[in-house]
Amino acid sequence: MSTVMVDTTGLSGRLLLDEPMARHSSWRTGGPARRFYMPTDIEDLAAFMTRLPAGESIFWVGLGSNLLVRSGGLDGTVICTQGVLDDVKSEDGRTVIAGAGMPTAQLARYCAREGLSGSEFMAGIPGTVGGALAMNAGALGSETWDFVRAVQVINRRGEICWRDADAYQPTYRHVPRPTGEWFAAARFEFMPGDPDVITEAIRDCLKRRADTQPTGQSSCGSVFRNPPGDFAGRLIEAAGLKGFRLGGASVSDKHANFIVNDGDACAEDIEGLIHHVQAVVRERFEIDLIPEVQIVGLEAGGDLAEVRS
Repeated sequence: MSTVMVDTTGLSGRLLLDEPMARHSSWRTGGPARRFYMPTDIEDLAAFMTRLPAGESIFWVGLGSNLLVRSGGLDGTVICTQGVLDDVKSEDGRTVIAGAGMPTAQLARYCAREGLSGSEFMAGIPGTVGGALAMNAGALGSETWDFVRAVQVINRRGEICWRDADAYQPTYRHVPRPTGEWFAAARFEFMPGDPDVITEAIRDCLKRRADTQPTGQSSCGSVFRNPPGDFAGRLIEAAGLKGFRLGGASVSDKHANFIVNDGDACAEDIEGLIHHVQAVVRERFEIDLIPEVQIVGLEAGGDLAEVRS
């Protein structure tokens, strides 16, 4: 791994070296990040970004859902927004501005209190606003970018600006954006509604999630995108893979599009199971399942498999 040092003199954030990513992933697996920075606010983050070496791999992490870090870890810098960049405020009876570090479930509850309808589906998404923006997260027929009107972005030079939503072309679980630029906040527009009705809709969403998904186990949420006209979970179950185990990882008995860490899974167990599920579904149905989960980092032996910046 790289031994590049970063000067943090005068910064208010906290820089950790060789931080185990298992502490920051909902799968509870993953090797160390060479550098792991927890900024105090957007200005501190901007100052830190200017001190990183050119070409440094940068990876943003919120709640660590939808993420698998290989056992060799990340040879670069992780920016952790958990507990920061989570400010939220409402304007003009329809607009909500939320930071990238705010959990989507908290945003849904905030909107309910403000009497704003539309974000109820976010209550069941186990991630942050930043992650929801990056992958156009969705549920129950709604997607994040249905409600985005503008985004605040920061680049690796520490420059911060706002861009209108029409500068992007979001698709199903993917939002193309310039390399070296990340979402720091978003301006959403929702519809006025009855707070009690909205709160009840959130309760229904959470109950449905608890009834159909393995919420009490370590997972990343849905592993695969739904193929056109079908559901990944249905295909995996029809292939007879519910409960299939590889090492400490298994396909959930509750929902086949979830892979759970039963307590001692390593990243290789989970990634191997992902590939096995893909192979069986491809052989049985001639359909290629595309992962939603981001698989990043170095192989256990230190070989670079993939690092997304």
